[in-house]
Amino acid sequence: MSAGTVAVVVTEEIGLPSWDLYELSIPCTVFGKPQPDLADPWYEMWLCGTGGPAGEAAPGATGLAVRTPYGLDDLVRADTVVVPSVPDPCVEEGEPLPGALVEALREAHAAGARMVSLCTGAFALAEAGLLDGRRATAHWMHTAQLAARYPKVRVDDSVLYVDDGDVLTSAGLTAGLDLCLHLVRRDLGAHVANQLARRMVVPAHRPGGQAQFIELPVPEERDAGLAPVLDWARAHLDRPLTVQDLARRAAMSPRTFYRRLQAATGTTPLQWLLTQRLGRARALLESTDLPVERIGELSGLGTANNLRHHFLGQVGVTPSDYRRAFPRTAAPV
Repeated sequence: MSAGTVAVVVTEEIGLPSWDLYELSIPCTVFGKPQPDLADPWYEMWLCGTGGPAGEAAPGATGLAVRTPYGLDDLVRADTVVVPSVPDPCVEEGEPLPGALVEALREAHAAGARMVSLCTGAFALAEAGLLDGRRATAHWMHTAQLAARYPKVRVDDSVLYVDDGDVLTSAGLTAGLDLCLHLVRRDLGAHVANQLARRMVVPAHRPGGQAQFIELPVPEERDAGLAPVLDWARAHLDRPLTVQDLARRAAMSPRTFYRRLQAATGTTPLQWLLTQRLGRARALLESTDLPVERIGELSGLGTANNLRHHFLGQVGVTPSDYRRAFPRTAAPV
């Protein structure tokens, strides 16, 4: 497992609109702040401007200015390239993107960089031809424009993010955070990603394989009345829990519990339990040397065969293959 270098493209060094700061700040927060107790070395992050470090503001320009010693030439040296957004006129009015940026993205991809876009950054990857023939997404407010302008791209406006291996795209705003945490999970494992998400005070996110797209964000538990029973369930995943058990503990009828959990999380009780059990199994595979049979028991997935069945269906690999990909580097869970 290796974190590597992440080049974050700043498409507007002068006059950066304040509303674009959110997407720009996401990769800076996830990749730019060292977390030596989680992984050492952490990522090395570069902010890469499109016009070099000596840009000058145009007369009447508004917004913020970003000074950085890195430019487009540095993209080709990075392991991962992230384009958080592109200027609004390039999306809304069809203004061309800087040719130097488009060419730099092509060169970075050809050099083996993993290419990532957040929100409208997908327009830059599409202009470079990197999304041709691929499934991709962007903020749902812009997916129709993306599809119309780049008909070779298989635009999906219903997903949170798309992981196509070496090219990844996300919807806007917090979906960009989901994707960045997904990258940490791919690079450094579920335990590190979950701990980082906890530090950022956001829910841990549903994982996906390299060719798997995520249809929904991880459900947020918006019903405070359910929190105690769900916390209890997480602490007792090794038990054969049923909807009736959880409803009884919540002092509700099974029907009421089912309805309230689905309204609060967007998923059914059984699917919620399966997601929690798989998360527990992943953490145990990464952070302990316990045999697969024991991990099946502790996660509540039962036998090794049942664990393998659900792992293949949800994660895309066997538990043994997953453990080899993410050898133990953290303290036992």
